[in-house]
Amino acid sequence: MIGKGPLDLVFCPFNLNLFYCWEVPRFAGLLKRLATFSRLILFDHRGTGLSDHPRDLPTLEARMDDIRKVMDAVDSEQSALVGVLEGGHLTALFAATYPERTSALILFNPSARDLQAPDYPWGLSAEEWRARLREIREGWGSRELSDKFVASMYPSLAADENFLKHMVAYSRLWASPGAAHAYFRMAMETDVRDVLPAVRVPTLVLYREPFREQSLDVARRILDAKAIMVPGADAAMLTGDEPILEIEHFLTHSELEAEPERVLATILFTDIVGSTERAAELGDAPWRALLEQHHALVRHQLARFRGKELDTAGDGFFASFDGPARAIRCACAITEMVKELGLNVRAGVHTGECELVDGKIAGIAVHTGARVASQGRPGEVLVSSTVKDLVAGSGIAFEDHGTYELKGIPGEWRLYGVVGAS
Repeated sequence: MIGKGPLDLVFCPFNLNLFYCWEVPRFAGLLKRLATFSRLILFDHRGTGLSDHPRDLPTLEARMDDIRKVMDAVDSEQSALVGVLEGGHLTALFAATYPERTSALILFNPSARDLQAPDYPWGLSAEEWRARLREIREGWGSRELSDKFVASMYPSLAADENFLKHMVAYSRLWASPGAAHAYFRMAMETDVRDVLPAVRVPTLVLYREPFREQSLDVARRILDAKAIMVPGADAAMLTGDEPILEIEHFLTHSELEAEPERVLATILFTDIVGSTERAAELGDAPWRALLEQHHALVRHQLARFRGKELDTAGDGFFASFDGPARAIRCACAITEMVKELGLNVRAGVHTGECELVDGKIAGIAVHTGARVASQGRPGEVLVSSTVKDLVAGSGIAFEDHGTYELKGIPGEWRLYGVVGAS
């Protein structure tokens, strides 16, 4: 953390190494400039840089937790977030989930996803992504691959020998070949298009000409986002003064007011399959006793995975989570453990924008979660495509169940069954 400016600023670039970034003149100059008008908060994401390297690279959800913990550690109640390239996925998710802790969101050359799709023409094709992942796995840390990345990401610096030498060292100190491969694969599998409309904090999207279309797509999805093109063709903010000037002006000359009564949340619904028949079979008193055991088990798992119980109606639970992977793992634990009671539970998980009404969440996302759960079979955990797109790198495996029309919910919905949650 550096600087003594009047506002806190969390910087989430594509990559960072807290030690070596100060050895690269362009990185150091960028950070010092940001610190002239802010208290700049920097940290190495879990699994990269100087942080511990777990066996599996953390998900967006885990990295979002890290932002919150770092802010807590430096007594920052609220901060502006700057996300560069894939850092935009993380910062947008944080801003939508914790608007009360986010004063503003600045995205630089962002994209909603990095893989092409029938309804998303930008980014790389699946074949191009596979080729890139092979390159990373086999050549990460080599001068040859580093120079290739610089040529594509920093064309204005491709002939700067000093910068090229720094970047090959930087890549080695940022991540191992395995961690880099996992990081890029997570980026490839992530899609935040459904998250962006839930961002309700003042947002600035800065972009350069090569990133124009995908950046403007991001800006269109965020309510009242301001989009500005800055000169140059480089992917990051290491060249040119305009990005820093625009960020400073936005943060110090704008009326920044979030809308905390709307948040992004993950909804979990569970219910016991065949409860009426089982109650009739057991009788009132034994059924009540079994329900008490069921409720105790569910509440234990909610506490374990940081879920918040919102309602209990008969034999079902309605809960919310601040991360989709935790909700899925909680649902899987519940469906598995209730079998010991001789019960079958089905569960549905959906992530969406919710209204806060007297401290409780409501809105179409809640109804969607309930409808997702209603499509499940005994012992099954179903999730919406929004949830699947947010848990890349989590080790959770899915089976495509096709598209559904959910009663009372507009459009068609693609649902996935959870087949493994390591």
